[in-house]
Amino acid sequence: MLAFTILITGMVVAIRFLAENLHPLEIAFFRNLFGLVALVPLVVRNGVQPLKTRKIGLIGLRGVLNAASLMLFFLAVTLVPVAEIAAYSFTTPLFVTVMAVLFLQERMGTRRWAGLFLGFLGAMVVLRPGAGAISVGAIYALGSAAFWALTIVVIKILSRSEASVTITFYGVLILIPITFAAALPFWKWPSAEELLWMALLGTAWITAQLCLTQALKYADAGLVMPFDFAKLIWAAIAGFIFFTEVPSVWTWIGSGIIFAAATYVAYRERRARRRPAEAPAVEAAGGAPSSGAS
Repeated sequence: MLAFTILITGMVVAIRFLAENLHPLEIAFFRNLFGLVALVPLVVRNGVQPLKTRKIGLIGLRGVLNAASLMLFFLAVTLVPVAEIAAYSFTTPLFVTVMAVLFLQERMGTRRWAGLFLGFLGAMVVLRPGAGAISVGAIYALGSAAFWALTIVVIKILSRSEASVTITFYGVLILIPITFAAALPFWKWPSAEELLWMALLGTAWITAQLCLTQALKYADAGLVMPFDFAKLIWAAIAGFIFFTEVPSVWTWIGSGIIFAAATYVAYRERRARRRPAEAPAVEAAGGAPSSGAS
């Protein structure tokens, strides 16, 4: 998950530079195209067996949701400072928890709802709606985080039965025609140097996707996603070095609130998941299991 955060921050920097000459949606298309090329050796090494799936409907849904998140993200990157992009993306774990309740029927207690409320309050600190008009870039970034949360829930369901390479391969395959159609109205042929950078971008993205998918296979989303907050550190450093951007105090405060809230929600979720396994052992020892939802 930490490798994922480093790769994603590097991608944001590359997108910002490339967007000086190319439209963000065209960059998104080429990133997906080169990402598929980067994935081919992995597919060849593992053979076609891992690509067989009976979950094509869920995989298709994953691709569409990912496309929506991706295009909003690329648009936001060109309009919002790097550190703020990271700050808005921190709402993803909170969205993931809400989506898990809505679509996976996970139970939520009062304390976890309070943690979610605090986290979204932190997002409002970054947005500061009363300080002026909310930027279009901020809306894009939050929309991207919400669609990405939905994507993560679908990935989590798929990871129960599908290999990481299967989920990633079909996800990229679906992204390519969607982003190509979106890029056509803004098409401009890139230079050889830009193609090289987008090839590196695609390779970094595929590596990041595989890192995330593996992380979700090893642990619950609620436990994995708090590590996503390392992006703020990398984003603040990269924004200062490459774009002379200094995050505002509100970005740091809001991000800190979101971080604390999401970490608490993850902690409560972990306790809630451990209780069913611990209860039989407690009862066998003559004790009474703890009661109540987290």
